[in-house]
Amino acid sequence: VYTFGCNDEGALGRNTSEEGSETLPSKVDLLGRGIQLSAGDSHTAVLTDEGKVFAWGNFRDANGKIGLTSDGIQEKPIEMLPGETVIKIASGGDHLLCLTEKGEIYSCGCAEQGQLGRVAECFSVRGGRKGLDYILKPAIIRCLRHKSKKRVVFDDVYAGQYMSYAREKDTGSIYAWGLNNYYQLGTNDLENKFVPVYVKAMSEDVKVTMVDAGQHHAICLDTAGKVYTVGRGEYGRLGHGDSNEEKRVPAILDLPPCKQVAAGQAVSYAVTNSGEIYAWGMGTSQQLGSGDDEDVTTPRLMTGKQLQTRKVIAVSGGGQHTVLLATDTPS
Repeated sequence: VYTFGCNDEGALGRNTSEEGSETLPSKVDLLGRGIQLSAGDSHTAVLTDEGKVFAWGNFRDANGKIGLTSDGIQEKPIEMLPGETVIKIASGGDHLLCLTEKGEIYSCGCAEQGQLGRVAECFSVRGGRKGLDYILKPAIIRCLRHKSKKRVVFDDVYAGQYMSYAREKDTGSIYAWGLNNYYQLGTNDLENKFVPVYVKAMSEDVKVTMVDAGQHHAICLDTAGKVYTVGRGEYGRLGHGDSNEEKRVPAILDLPPCKQVAAGQAVSYAVTNSGEIYAWGMGTSQQLGSGDDEDVTTPRLMTGKQLQTRKVIAVSGGGQHTVLLATDTPS
């Protein structure tokens, strides 16, 4: 695992005392071979091929630093969930989700908006009288199946800045929790959810197989490769034109069949089955790859010299930047 960028709160997991070492990709000393990475505002997590999760850095809330664990900021990797075999991780801005091989989800980090899915609102600010350990120590999210008393077994998990989503293994149903001030959970209301709720609009009306989320919106992919967006409309992040209106439930976009979707803070991306990529939303930091800093309100094909002879496999969006994984097209 190699890291680079800001290391003010230990997010790089390595010593950067040497001048300029933050901006050069450098190796993190890790026990095991990493197979998946996730990163938030000030923390990083890695899943190893043995199902272990290591993390480093810091979680924050509205009042500032809260630490990665009750011992504070962690500048080197520490194991987060000993004794459990994890198959997927997801990071929000300041929370971490871990999906185990048993289909259970553990969460830790900031709980203020309900993003942990297991902390009541009265304990959401730094754990209330239960203390920081209540939110910083990974603990299981309890969730019952829709119209059933049986426990949900999950097979995928996703995170936005302040939100979380998960897919049920048997039915493909989507559950969501966290901040909902722009309808971004897809539940057609504006109430924050402090425990997982069944999302009918992503489970019955549309059969969603993948979710990603930014600060106030979510993007979904269904079983047929169709793309939908929901939530806040400002800056064109939903891709439905100049309207700034929120979408209360996922609304379909006019795109070719896609295989992956992703979201940055106020931007969205879709990778087509043929390896092309579309981007739209806020262009302030030129993260749309359009050659300028104008907002784009409908999906626009990303072009450029580097993509002329390559097919895009995957995309990831940060606060003000975008990373593409691509393969050379056979000549």
